[in-house]
Amino acid sequence: MRKFVKRNWKNCFCIVCALAVVLAFSAGCSFGKQSTLEKIEDKADKINDIIDTYYLNEVDEKNIEENVYKGIMKGLDDPYSVYFTEEEYQKLQEETQGSYVGIGVSVRQDTDTGYIKVIEAFENGPAYSEGIRKDDYIVEVNGKDIKGQDLDNVVGEIRGEEGTTVDVTVMRTSDNQEYTYTVERRSVDVPTISYEMLEGDIGYIKISEFDVVTPQQYMEALEDLEEQGEKGLIVDVRDNPGGVLGSVVEMLQNMLPKGTIVYTEDKNGKGDTYTSDGTHEFKKPLVVLVNGNSASAAEIFTGAIKDYEIGTIVGTTTFGKGIVQKVYPLKDGSAVKLTVSKYFTPNGVCIHERGIEPDVTVEYDAEEQDGEEYSKEKDNQLQKAVSVIEENVQSK
Repeated sequence: MRKFVKRNWKNCFCIVCALAVVLAFSAGCSFGKQSTLEKIEDKADKINDIIDTYYLNEVDEKNIEENVYKGIMKGLDDPYSVYFTEEEYQKLQEETQGSYVGIGVSVRQDTDTGYIKVIEAFENGPAYSEGIRKDDYIVEVNGKDIKGQDLDNVVGEIRGEEGTTVDVTVMRTSDNQEYTYTVERRSVDVPTISYEMLEGDIGYIKISEFDVVTPQQYMEALEDLEEQGEKGLIVDVRDNPGGVLGSVVEMLQNMLPKGTIVYTEDKNGKGDTYTSDGTHEFKKPLVVLVNGNSASAAEIFTGAIKDYEIGTIVGTTTFGKGIVQKVYPLKDGSAVKLTVSKYFTPNGVCIHERGIEPDVTVEYDAEEQDGEEYSKEKDNQLQKAVSVIEENVQSK
């Protein structure tokens, strides 16, 4: 057994050394070449010998190997560049398709606390039924502290086979208390779009995230509101963590005049430009609602509307994630997600770590909700958006 472990370790680290050098070169690092390969392999052999000689318990070779790959990505010091095991990659694919087995929450990494923030708890999901709410911070999963762990890895821990349960501990900021819920994993269809007609024939569309299914849902909502006779439209991307670039581009092609939607640039100054032909330009009064949790694809949507001046941005400054990740599948079913480029709004602005400032700044008044279930009538940001639409309708 000992010899078998050592032999596998050597094979594993030879692969790791090569992968490390490839990633380093792709990131523009100077490290590499034969001397570095020899240094890494030599140190790995020494560590392996120590484990082989002194470690008390059984060695889980697969677990060690997977964590070596994760360590390489962590060494990039980029929270958005990660390694996915085969299982984690399968779950990522399910998530972007808009249907998955889980607990029914939308989450994002909170870099300030190191924990995972609940952006939305879907009312049709098991987490909401048990008591987990928007703005809770997930601090433990199955009794394990998850501080500083990669978002995708935590999501992988929360998800699992349908019908099984997971213990999720959250910190609630309203009372600074921790609550632990045992939540059954179920098949969840992510409601990425919800919409309704508000008073005064003002259409309202809420986009929770940009998944593969979102453009079709968005177009159905637009068409329905148009048939109902909308006079203006509010698109709410507050608390929207982003999603699939192609989805937001497709949606904006049905909103913008002819021109650039967004373009990307990699470290060599090369990239892609996405455009609109202008045949479906939205010409009615338009407001986009944003806040500090509006990120990535939500900022692409906001930035394009703002740059073309076809709508008013209302709320607070957005998150500021102006970088693009690409997933590279590997032959064994695993994958690497890597930050590969920056994106720029039509006016050539990169909003990374800056965000997009609204045209009309309105801080959300949480106290107005009186601790009750959310009410649109008491949402001061939404009500400001309504007044902006009404003013624009009257001026036409």
